[in-house]
Amino acid sequence: MTVLTERPGPQPKPEFEPEKKTKAELIIFGVVVGAPILAVIAAVPFAWGWGLGWTDVAIALTFYVISGLGVTVGFHRYFTHSSFKAKRPMKLVLGIAGSLSLEMSVLDWVATHRKHHKFSDKDGDPHSPWRFGPGFKSLCKGLLYAHCGWLFESERTNRAKYAPDLMKDPDVMKLHRWFPKLAITSLVLPALLGGLLTWSWQGMVTAFFWGTVIRIGLLHHVTWSINSICHVFGEETFEVRDKSRNVWWLAIPSFGESWHNLHHSDPTCARHGVLKGQIDLSAGLIRWFEKAGWVHDVRWPSPERLAAKRLN
Repeated sequence: MTVLTERPGPQPKPEFEPEKKTKAELIIFGVVVGAPILAVIAAVPFAWGWGLGWTDVAIALTFYVISGLGVTVGFHRYFTHSSFKAKRPMKLVLGIAGSLSLEMSVLDWVATHRKHHKFSDKDGDPHSPWRFGPGFKSLCKGLLYAHCGWLFESERTNRAKYAPDLMKDPDVMKLHRWFPKLAITSLVLPALLGGLLTWSWQGMVTAFFWGTVIRIGLLHHVTWSINSICHVFGEETFEVRDKSRNVWWLAIPSFGESWHNLHHSDPTCARHGVLKGQIDLSAGLIRWFEKAGWVHDVRWPSPERLAAKRLN
């Protein structure tokens, strides 16, 4: 595979001027990436010294599931790929839930992911692990870049170019403007619940540690693993034009997102785990929403379409 490099010679003037991230945003990305790693290293002695109660587990798991499914069902399958249509209350709920992940605002998340699909594993992909080439050292460097290094690029994915439909949606723009407040809520609420449920300062501290720091760190690294690990390792079952693969051991923590090969083969499909034994919790939730009447026009996979793309 060729190394991803810039094209030589004069380039035409871009239709959309690149946007730059602020220094404050880059600092925040650094804290978001670094703090959870340090927290995980300290997790075991912290648990032994302070204790890990069922309240902490319940709070962390609840926020992980809500924010994680908000990303996979909301940000990814709904807002980015329009795998189904949702009634307005459900649209807002999905947008709020995804924002609690602190990954990005819905507008920036969608724009970045759409650009990824347009240039997947080619020049222009925001986070391809093949960015520096196929050699061992280059691929190691690429995996790190695809996992979290790309977050520190100063240039922001152009919203007007990759998400013009969302910029015309008043609800999405409200969610975008609400993102800082939703992020603070996601940081503070677990601690408040821990303090109220245990009626102690220790309960507040442990809930913050497990329900905020560890929960956000784990969710981020699972999401980033789809960008990095699932574009290098795993199985290819369906025909694609990139290196997207299926990684079974990430299926549960990623709510089905690690069945990445089918997703890149058929991006608008509401179910990613389409083969026997491929658990897709996000698709199961969409099915439940459909039965409840909250979403409709779901793009479920058809046997004919799957057979046409199947490699073996």
